[in-house]
Amino acid sequence: MERSSPAPLLTVLFFGIALLYLPILVLIAYSFNASPLVNIWGGFSTQWYGQLLHNRQLLQAALLSLEVAVTASSGAVVLGTLAAVALVRFRHFRGRLLLTGMVNAPLVMPEIITGITQLLLFVSMVQLFSWPHRGFTTIVLSHITFCTAYVTITVQSRLQSADRSLEEAAQDLGATPARAFLEVTLPIIAPAIISSWLLCFTLSLDDLVISSFVAGPGASTLPMVIYSKVKLGVSPDINALASIIVCAVGACIAAAGYLMARSDRRRALEAQLAAR
Repeated sequence: MERSSPAPLLTVLFFGIALLYLPILVLIAYSFNASPLVNIWGGFSTQWYGQLLHNRQLLQAALLSLEVAVTASSGAVVLGTLAAVALVRFRHFRGRLLLTGMVNAPLVMPEIITGITQLLLFVSMVQLFSWPHRGFTTIVLSHITFCTAYVTITVQSRLQSADRSLEEAAQDLGATPARAFLEVTLPIIAPAIISSWLLCFTLSLDDLVISSFVAGPGASTLPMVIYSKVKLGVSPDINALASIIVCAVGACIAAAGYLMARSDRRRALEAQLAAR
């Protein structure tokens, strides 16, 4: 039986990758454009990176987005891990169905519905308790709400595949349930927790719809500022900021790949030494 040529598959793969990454390369190239018009090349220049450093609106929005993303991701990891433990370790308890529905609802609910409902909630809370006022706090609470679902699903799948007998053996040796979980189970599910935190960080940093509903005056995140500028035309300093973000993400991916390859080589070497 003759093998089919891989050329069609490679062609489709090439065009798919080009469709994804060619716009990013064009964006990086135009961040060095001397012309203030983003669609007309006016020569090579780095002036927009200098102007970016003096653009307080973009820098403050970027700082706010980072603060929100870090805070929301950390809070979502704690709540999501607790919810995953409750769903996996306690099979039967009153309210399990309700908790499962609350966890899965943000995954399938449109963001605009989530944003409207949370806006109404915060308005009602301000009227009743005079807290929280729309701003950093409301954005963080909203992001924790939808990020917790992703943490719960990720940690729950890892916790279900973990060997429960290791934790039981630790308790048989005298460890309390809390200590057994912290010293045995937590290291096992640590990769899922870290990946969940990174996922939540990305989702929070990228969110526009929900943040637009719950943000208050003077609390505009980076996606909100960029979207407001795009409606009037993209300025080259936004290209510069986007290029910096792309390069930072690429550097993190390269560093993670290097560390993973180094760890794999070390494990392979240890396996060879053990075999001898």
